[in-house]
Amino acid sequence: MDIIAWVLIIASFAVAFVGLVYPIIPSVLFIVLGFIVYGLFYSFADLGWLFWTIQILFIILLFVADSLSNLVGVKKFGGTKAGMWGSTIGLLIGPFIIPVAGILIGPFIGAVIGELLVTKTEYKQALKAGVGSLVGFLTSIVTKGIIQVIMIIIFIIAI
Repeated sequence: MDIIAWVLIIASFAVAFVGLVYPIIPSVLFIVLGFIVYGLFYSFADLGWLFWTIQILFIILLFVADSLSNLVGVKKFGGTKAGMWGSTIGLLIGPFIIPVAGILIGPFIGAVIGELLVTKTEYKQALKAGVGSLVGFLTSIVTKGIIQVIMIIIFIIAI
């Protein structure tokens, strides 16, 4: 039974890390699923209120980091809300249209199209916003990855 439990816990954590680059996968839910699987197989007593409070704070931090990374990336490179929305849409659609490469190309193209269609900016400025969305996305992956590693380390310390 221990092997099954740990395979499920580790698989949940692994899917969470896949969710960093495929935003359609809710990575934070898979991290929490790993904690819940542990509690169901062993005991929730090891995971007290302090553990859950810290994890909830990290979950909030994950959402804030994700939003801010994209916003700062697009804004820093001169993009507008249209570029940010285009980037988000491209991030969700890109991997389905162009498997693997779409995860990087999607936000870029989405931001460029958003800027060109909505704000009618110059092509050069729209490309700059696209680069900003790509930088924001990559920054988001690194930031969220670090936060997820910290969450798992806290889990290991707690048990």
